[in-house]
Order: sequence, then structure tokens, then C-alpha cells
Amino acid sequence: MFTESVVGVSAEPVVELFVAQTPGPADRTLLVIHGGPDWDHTYLREPLAELAGRHRVVLADLRGCGRSTRGLGDGQYTPAAATADLVALLDAFGTPRIDVLGFSYGGLIAQRLVLAAPERVRRLVIASSSVLPVPPDAFDGWHEREERRAPEAAVWSDSSLSGPELTRAAAVAGAGANVWRPEALPAYLDRLADAHFSGEWMRSWKAGGLPTARHTDAAQRLAALGIPLLLLHGRQDMIFPVALVDETTRVIPSARAVVIEEAGHMAHVDQPRAWLDAVAGFLS
Repeated sequence: MFTESVVGVSAEPVVELFVAQTPGPADRTLLVIHGGPDWDHTYLREPLAELAGRHRVVLADLRGCGRSTRGLGDGQYTPAAATADLVALLDAFGTPRIDVLGFSYGGLIAQRLVLAAPERVRRLVIASSSVLPVPPDAFDGWHEREERRAPEAAVWSDSSLSGPELTRAAAVAGAGANVWRPEALPAYLDRLADAHFSGEWMRSWKAGGLPTARHTDAAQRLAALGIPLLLLHGRQDMIFPVALVDETTRVIPSARAVVIEEAGHMAHVDQPRAWLDAVAGFLS
């Protein structure tokens, strides 16, 4: 189903991105940007693989992630650099205009990509992420969230772990917070077992040198561009609050929202059919 390759996107420093793509028409290309950032793209392959044939689905590991170039200096892992890599990837594919889906942290990078090269993007899906900043009190009073997120917090405070081992352990410990439905957990843990985690971006983050991926005026700029935007969110998302979805549609006239019930941050795992139907309907 997926063809895998490595694509050069930068000469200084040398950066190659690991890319997986499905068959499909070039003029119906969907670029998928994963979250983390120290994850890879593989946890997003399903259910997006079902779009193959109707769309060319392209999933790339960001620099420092998965099977893309690692070992760069700390200052080379920035949202701006990751965005420039993706613009170069579009050039390498020779695709004039594409659709973009950004998931979680990848949703912030996707917004940067649109703002950097608006003429290259036809439609934008922001999945399990946000355009507006998350208020500090967004989750106040949600006690179940505190309970579900406690295991991951304990992992991050464990000084015996570092690098990819820390990223993986945190992902596994956070599974119960990111997936809402207990019956969906075993399959999600299987995905995490096969994922290629890294710790490259973590070094800059721990040193306090990782710039924010969020544009302070993203909402206003996206509204001015008028690019069709889908906000795709799980009702029980514990990372990005669902309350921001309706607020964003009021700020951006070209935006519409689909909120999936009984779904957490990994809404594509909790409710894969509803999630995929929303994406497919928006891109059609």
C-alpha cells in the first residue's frame, strides 16, 4: 500500500526526510504532518490508507524524527526549519497545490506551512490541534483528565530515562489519556510498539531553546487567506480543548468544525470511521 523513500530537502545542513506515500493522482495529494514532535508518522497511517487511489496520501517524518535525518545540532530543530523542509518536499514532488492535514503538534506546523506558501495549499485540516492559543485554565475542574494524565507526568519526571526511551515511555504512559475508549487501547498500544521514536527535539525543549510553533496572529492571517479549513476534534481531547473549536469558526469564516463524540486526542483511533469520513468529505 505504501511506497517508502528518502527525499533530500536541505543541503546545509544535509537533511533527508523519510516519506511514505500511497498510489493516487498527483493533483489530489494529501500531505500529512505528524505530531510529537519526537514521534514518527506511522501512528497516522490508519485509517488514512483507505484514501489510497482517490488521493495520493504522503506522510513524512519531520527532521530529527522517525527515519529522517537525525544528529543535527540543537539549533537545527525548529518549527521554521521543519516548515522549510516541507516546502522543499513539495518542490521535490513537483506538486503545484496540495491538501494538508496537520495532527496535534503537526497542526501548528501545518499552519506555518500555509502561511509560508499559501499558494501551494488548497485545503487545510487541523486535527486534534488548535489555531487559537490554549488558555491556562482550559481544563480546570476536569478531574478525570488529571487522573488519566498522571502516569505520563510521572514518566517525564523520571530522571533515569532520556532520549527515545523517554519519548516512548511517555507515549505509552499517556495512552490512557490520549485514547478515550478503553476498548481501543490495545490496538493503539500496538501502533506505539511499532513507532520509531526519537529524542532530538527534546534536547532543545529541555534546554528552553525550542521556539514556539504557534504563530501569534495565525487565526487572523488564515481568515484573510480564506483557504477552506476543517477543524477535526475529539470531544474528550485532553491536550487541545474542544471549546476552542467553535471559537475558531467564529474568527475564521472559511473554517468548519467536526467534533467526534466518544473520542480523545487520538480521535482517529477512538472513532476511525467517523474521523476518516470527515476527512474524505472535506477533501471531496
